[in-house]
Amino acid sequence: MQQQTRIVIENILPQLDGGAFAIKRIIGQKVVVTADVFSDGHDVIECQVKYKHEKDKKWHQVRMRPTENDAWTAEFEVDKQGTYTYFVEGWVDYALNWQHGTERKIQDNQHVKSELLEGAEYVKAVQKLADASEKEFLKKAATSFTSEKLYDEAIESAMSHELTAIFKKYPILYIENKSHELQVYVDRKKALFSTWYEFFPRSASEVADQHGTFKDCEKLLPRVAAMGFDTLYFPPIHPIGEVNRKGKNNATNAQKGDEGSPWGIGSKHGGHKATHPELGSIEDFKSLVKKAKELGIEVAMDYALQAAPDHPYVKDFPQWFKWRPDGTVQYAENPPKKYQDIQPIYFESTDWKNLWKELLDVALFWIEECDIRVYRVDNPHTKPFYFWGWLISEIKKKHPDVLFLAEAFTRPKIMNELAKQGFSQSYTYFTWRDSKKELTDYVTELTQTEQKEFYRPNFWPNTPDINPFALQSGNESVHLQKYFLAATLSSSVGIYGPVFEYRVCEPMAAGKEEYLNSEKYEYYHWDWSIQNKLTTLITRINAIRNEQASLQQTNNITFCDTNNEQVMAYYKYDDTRDNETLMVVSLDAFNNAQAMVRIPIEQLGNQPLKVEDLITGNTYYWDKEWNFVELSPAMPFHLFKIIR
Repeated sequence: MQQQTRIVIENILPQLDGGAFAIKRIIGQKVVVTADVFSDGHDVIECQVKYKHEKDKKWHQVRMRPTENDAWTAEFEVDKQGTYTYFVEGWVDYALNWQHGTERKIQDNQHVKSELLEGAEYVKAVQKLADASEKEFLKKAATSFTSEKLYDEAIESAMSHELTAIFKKYPILYIENKSHELQVYVDRKKALFSTWYEFFPRSASEVADQHGTFKDCEKLLPRVAAMGFDTLYFPPIHPIGEVNRKGKNNATNAQKGDEGSPWGIGSKHGGHKATHPELGSIEDFKSLVKKAKELGIEVAMDYALQAAPDHPYVKDFPQWFKWRPDGTVQYAENPPKKYQDIQPIYFESTDWKNLWKELLDVALFWIEECDIRVYRVDNPHTKPFYFWGWLISEIKKKHPDVLFLAEAFTRPKIMNELAKQGFSQSYTYFTWRDSKKELTDYVTELTQTEQKEFYRPNFWPNTPDINPFALQSGNESVHLQKYFLAATLSSSVGIYGPVFEYRVCEPMAAGKEEYLNSEKYEYYHWDWSIQNKLTTLITRINAIRNEQASLQQTNNITFCDTNNEQVMAYYKYDDTRDNETLMVVSLDAFNNAQAMVRIPIEQLGNQPLKVEDLITGNTYYWDKEWNFVELSPAMPFHLFKIIR
């Protein structure tokens, strides 16, 4: 391809897969752009980043600064939700090139009459762009450049910083080069910082042996708010299928009175646009959502694209399911797990366009009818990637503030692809990371590689599906440690409660990471009034997260050296470094742990530090690079605020 430009633009960051996907930011964050920009020869080159929001008519621009080895950088702030487009533009700046060359000749005591005449042309070219005061300066400069009598004055003007500033302000772009356009999608703050609490609505009743309702859930909202949770997530609230309904402990044959799994969606009572009759009406659910918002809580719904055998879809739209020669539909499986109560939706149906439209309508129904703004998406990795890219983009066209959490515990590339396709947050492997090395390596991967541009982790110590081995002892210290790590390593955290804070831990069987008598298959009667050490400290940690900006982001983290493998420490800071915290946590649930902790002097400086433990209120002065800490199983962590 013939191209007259002399400018090469390479290695633009950030970008994903050559610009195939948008990087992610939240409102108020900056996009720091770097690129290699260079030309043949020794001419002066300039470059800039141009950017605009999808609703802007004009491009904004910010000049790039050289760093080293032909690398350049610039940054811009994103202040609106939606999609921004940006690209890098470079050119040989002939005006600055003239000024630089002329200045060197003057310093070499050369007579530059001819060069001044050339300079007059550059000055005249920018005169029409300049403001009144600049025009006056440029007029005088042009006059002196063309007058032998004003040679000394011309030399002074030619070498002046004022002329340099004007040339930079009004560049004349000639045979410039532009990179391809890249995108950044900007979400509201909650996409990055959120605190989730999950419970089963059917277990919300104050009365034993009675199915909970949305009205019962309303009574629990003050408890959720008081503990500092801003997102309340419910498993599916739709009618539960009666055909092939699961019994207690995932029994294949349900007994009379068994409630079944909420993920077996659909019955004679309706499908994905209906509520389970024992929970209450859609109007009841609307009331719950409204009262939750009044307390600063958003209700997150489960978006589970599957159907019970008696879901209305099966009868009305049989083409949306894959039928076998014997006239049955293969139920869902995740070996060794079997889900006889669930029929997968067949995304390869010839009627796929109508299928996609219906699934979009389902999501929009709850958004527009009940003011839902957060979805937890069940098993998105078992549906086509491009379906999610389409669905999320279609929803965000109308409702850009809607967020999606991907519940996918699967292979890394698949989890990454879902995030690239538009999921706002993602579940992670944190649940199974226990050792110092495992945690450090995993968080480093999330925050220091390309993943930081698109993958927003949400750390959950447990879920209804996962009773991790580490928690099965019921040990209080382990539960404290796990929540502290989740809440301070990641800016988004969640727990399945009250199972977590009440330390319910018995597995279904030895070697199984599943709960015995799981709420997935039956409702419980909880004493929601119980307060214990876990509820107290979870509440305190959540309050600190709301107060400390450094804990409201994930990527600005530095792990600190310690001389004990059972003690880990890490430093976090907000984008402006106005808020800094240092966390120290023991991974030993049974013994006191002592360690020397090295502060990151590369970032903090080699100076005495005042640190306040925000959990206990104690204050310490650290005047050395290495400092002593001691932790006990009863209080296995410090959360220090660094005070300058």
